[in-house]
Amino acid sequence: MKDLSIVIVTWNVRDLLAQCLASVYAYPPAGEFEVFVVDNASSDGSAEMAQERFPQVDLIRNPRNAGFARANNVGLRASSGRYVLLLNPDTEILPGAVQTLLDFADGHPEAGAAGPMILNPDLTIQSSCNPMPTLWREFWRLMCLDRFLAQSIYHEEKWDTGVAHPVKVIQGNCLLVGREALSDVGLLDETYFMFTEEVDFCYRLLQRGWGIYWVPMARIIHYGGQSTRQVPGKMFIELYRSKVAFFRKTRGKWGSVVYKLLLFATALTRLPWGIGCAGKGEQAAQRRQSYLDLLRVLPYL
Repeated sequence: MKDLSIVIVTWNVRDLLAQCLASVYAYPPAGEFEVFVVDNASSDGSAEMAQERFPQVDLIRNPRNAGFARANNVGLRASSGRYVLLLNPDTEILPGAVQTLLDFADGHPEAGAAGPMILNPDLTIQSSCNPMPTLWREFWRLMCLDRFLAQSIYHEEKWDTGVAHPVKVIQGNCLLVGREALSDVGLLDETYFMFTEEVDFCYRLLQRGWGIYWVPMARIIHYGGQSTRQVPGKMFIELYRSKVAFFRKTRGKWGSVVYKLLLFATALTRLPWGIGCAGKGEQAAQRRQSYLDLLRVLPYL
């Protein structure tokens, strides 16, 4: 068994994938590791680039865009490492990051999952972990009240960055999972095409008694949503489709009904001005259109 398997699901981000893979091999872990690139039917030559420039990569080509959860599961089933690192292609590994995560996991057998500090390209801190979503926290987030009192977010920038912190959810752009924990809770739920699959996975880990940790001593750069930006309207709907599915799964039918009513009320308040937590002009217009589209499909989510 190898020490680590790295699974990278990619869709039409060839140059960023090349940068990501280069950083993986520039700063590898000490032990034996393998890398799987699962290409979701990219049309920009991503698979060909990976095959030509990184022949040591195990390339898996999906015949169509299978979504994030299902494509990751393809890589997870093929992997053999004691740990699996789910890594987005729009990330860049910084020196020592992967080894630091592995060392932490080896020293904390109760940890089912761990994630690094995520940095923006300008090296400022990007949110990389969250409290577990509840109906109350979603209300708080949708009403943009975290600016007054954080309920649906963490303020990682205020935390001690020299020690690991127990958290409820690690974002899926860089998520280290132990093989034992993976065997215990199962693969990602393929109900989710995109978004919330890592929330669901962390929820199941916590239900089974596993710990989840933010390890800020390990650091990577995340260039942020480069695949989803190619189809922003569709991804906005997919985000809320996944959230409705999560509440239906964890809170039952009436939990999902309450959440859809909350989304309905939120969309109505946003439509006249396109307001949200931020944005003006064209951004506000795009936001307004997104909420209008959400209202149209909400009964069917």
